[in-house]
Amino acid sequence: MSESPQFAEESTVLMIPGPAGQIEILTAPPVADAVDKNRVAIICHPHPLYGGTMRNKVTHMLEKAFREMGAYTVRFNFRGVGESDGVFDDGVGETDDLMAVYEWARQAKPDSKFWLAGFSFGCYVAMRAVHDINPEHFVTVAPPVERYDFTELDPPECPWLMVMGEEDDVVSPRAVYEYVEAQNPKPQLVTMKAGHFFHRRLLDLKGAVKNGLLRQVNTRSDD
Repeated sequence: MSESPQFAEESTVLMIPGPAGQIEILTAPPVADAVDKNRVAIICHPHPLYGGTMRNKVTHMLEKAFREMGAYTVRFNFRGVGESDGVFDDGVGETDDLMAVYEWARQAKPDSKFWLAGFSFGCYVAMRAVHDINPEHFVTVAPPVERYDFTELDPPECPWLMVMGEEDDVVSPRAVYEYVEAQNPKPQLVTMKAGHFFHRRLLDLKGAVKNGLLRQVNTRSDD
């Protein structure tokens, strides 16, 4: 009989079963002084064909933000990336990978609330799965709304934070702003003077994510 999945109390790389074979994941615990540790944040990385991996600097900064807010975190490599089996599937198979990671984490932390996040291509994958995962909070950074058809995807029902660099040269800021305006209800949009990869602004990105989520948490508690 296989052992039940579990989170280690230190950063740990694991291999878990997925729909295309093994999926490489990287788990990490909340910071030691976090008060409420009853949540798990899953983070989706950018485009695999352009060098995107779970160790991307933006996904790593999202991880740090979530851990400082008391979350266990899971980063993972989509199929064909790193040690994960399979080949690139343009978001479809990657969504299946995400759901496999979610099921693993749900078994490991069955009583936890879930947060879901994505950067660039990872936003599209996260959006495809958001209603199946039904997270408590949803975070998207630089969603490629011109490259993938986000309009066919229903927005999440939970609080939604979107962060966008005003100087992004990969994803069109104007397209993202127009997409936000078309949503009902609209996500909480935070803009920064930064490019796509937030060079020299990564700590500011972490602060923007933490502050945005705290606003959502406080708003909910005031309702």
